Amino acid sequence: MERARPFPNRRRLLKGAALAAVPYSLLPDPRAGAQPHAPDYPLATWQPASASNYTAAERPTSHSLDYVIIHVTQTTYRKALSIFQDPHKQVSAHYLVRSADGSVAQCVRERDIAWHAGNWDYNTRSIGIEHEGWVDQPSYFTDAMYRQSAKLAAAVCDRYGIPKDRAHIIGHHEVPGTDHTDPGANWDWARYIELVDSA
Repeated sequence: MERARPFPNRRRLLKGAALAAVPYSLLPDPRAGAQPHAPDYPLATWQPASASNYTAAERPTSHSLDYVIIHVTQTTYRKALSIFQDPHKQVSAHYLVRSADGSVAQCVRERDIAWHAGNWDYNTRSIGIEHEGWVDQPSYFTDAMYRQSAKLAAAVCDRYGIPKDRAHIIGHHEVPGTDHTDPGANWDWARYIELVDSA
């Protein structure tokens, strides 16, 4: 026999009413949970972007994934992370690769839509990989960065069936409507695609 549930007390009712009055956008992301996420890419560390800087989704169910978009930060690794974590910046990428050693941070889950391409359609259909450095300073494009980024890109392509070619692994400058020039003329596309193919 089911026991009768006690009536909620006045305090609980008032607390629930107060919570109901909070705008939805100010409530914490219910998926965030109490523990940190395990990254989608096992060699990455989880460095979450602010939930204000990406769109929650359920890709590839909600949107197909067709592209990997290569970016260059135009700032340091640490500063890029702080930008992604600042709720006022309205920018993020799924991954960030450090120049010195190729360390990879994941900032947005692959299922979610990072705001990196400057084109909503491309945002919904891509994984964005940022690389620490400046387009006019090729010394930032280290062997470690190329190799670790290529392993990451290959893993993403394998996971979603994205072809490992220049039609599907593109630079930010190739996104329609963008005014960005990254990764720039110093990015070695031939070497990068060869590394992706062999990863």
